[in-house]
Amino acid sequence: MGKTQIKRRVTLKSQDQLALMREAGRIVAEALDLVSREAEPGVSTLELDALAEAHIRGRGAIPSFKGYRGFPATLCTSINDEIVHGIPSARRTLRDGDLLKVDCGAIYRGWQGDAAVTVVVGTPRDGAARLVEATRAALDRGVAATQAGGYVSDIGQAIEDYALGLGYDVVREYCGHGIGRDLHEEPPVPNYGPPGNGPQLVPGMVLCIEPMLNAGSGETDALNDGWTVRTKDGRLSAHFEHTVAVTTSGPRVLTLP
Repeated sequence: MGKTQIKRRVTLKSQDQLALMREAGRIVAEALDLVSREAEPGVSTLELDALAEAHIRGRGAIPSFKGYRGFPATLCTSINDEIVHGIPSARRTLRDGDLLKVDCGAIYRGWQGDAAVTVVVGTPRDGAARLVEATRAALDRGVAATQAGGYVSDIGQAIEDYALGLGYDVVREYCGHGIGRDLHEEPPVPNYGPPGNGPQLVPGMVLCIEPMLNAGSGETDALNDGWTVRTKDGRLSAHFEHTVAVTTSGPRVLTLP
């Protein structure tokens, strides 16, 4: 879950705290794997939400998003031209060819994990598979750029360069963020450059890196529900996210299974 306005100080995490965040991240990864397997035509996004919540609570954690700033669900489920923050609903049933973005967070013993995946439901269409693979690869490049001694905007530059090189645009109104005890901490992590800007990356920082790539323009529209964000031109969007720790030996992804 990405927001652009974050007004808290950057916090550095100890090894013990990172271990708790790793467990939160593992729980998130398990929930996303479960939801991805169950995302089939005819299944509602509310059913997926219930599966994720049951898994998170069963692992001794709490859903991060449910009740956060009034958000009503465990998952954000965004379909096709919806970019982020879609609200699960019994009325939203998946169809063959849908592009489903699933964002999930969990709190384990007071520490947060946050990640997102994009799933092609059934048979891919309209270039969806290529967009999904490009966004996944853009995340990999953003993670690789998360090096101690570098700068936050180096991450965004790596993502933007890769996306533009493939003919996609990046979303600028929404971005990644720091994370720790709070879901959204400093610093914001945009998906664009130029490099060498923003706070310097130091060991102990933990960031959510979340490229959002659009098949068309990067411009967005917010829906009347107060949460869902879609592409302004109605074209497809994809979204991936990992929680990543900055270490002396390189980036450490905390949201792997």
